[in-house]
Amino acid sequence: MKRLLAVAIVLALGATGAVAAFAATAPTKPATVKTRSVSLGKILVNGSSQTLYLFEKDKNGKSACSGTCATNWPPLLTKGKPKASGGVKSSLLGTTKRSDGTTQVTYNKHPLYRFKGDANKVGATKGQELDAFGAEWYVVGTNGKKIEHEG
Repeated sequence: MKRLLAVAIVLALGATGAVAAFAATAPTKPATVKTRSVSLGKILVNGSSQTLYLFEKDKNGKSACSGTCATNWPPLLTKGKPKASGGVKSSLLGTTKRSDGTTQVTYNKHPLYRFKGDANKVGATKGQELDAFGAEWYVVGTNGKKIEHEG
């Protein structure tokens, strides 16, 4: 069921232009990573309090999400060194170069992403445990590891 939901979301969101999505997310300053408490626990969010996810297909700190994947799961990009706020450990914050030359924020060596299906709503976690683009997506805890839904 989750796979069908993921496919439906991807198809619905795929109608938007990748170029427009990229232009809207081009960073002009350092990204901020902070925490927020949601039903899954204390998770990482961006400076606008939007949920951040990790992609299990990413390996060795490098993103495996580009093209349509990155349109639906926009990478958290930064200009300069990202900033930690709240319960975020600055020692776990880092960056990685993407295939398009932009700089993506990492946490505990996991590249970080938002999910378009969250519709920029604070506290939304609709991307949690979705299987899309070849692997599952999870919200990230303050320890830098995925949070799996209990139950």
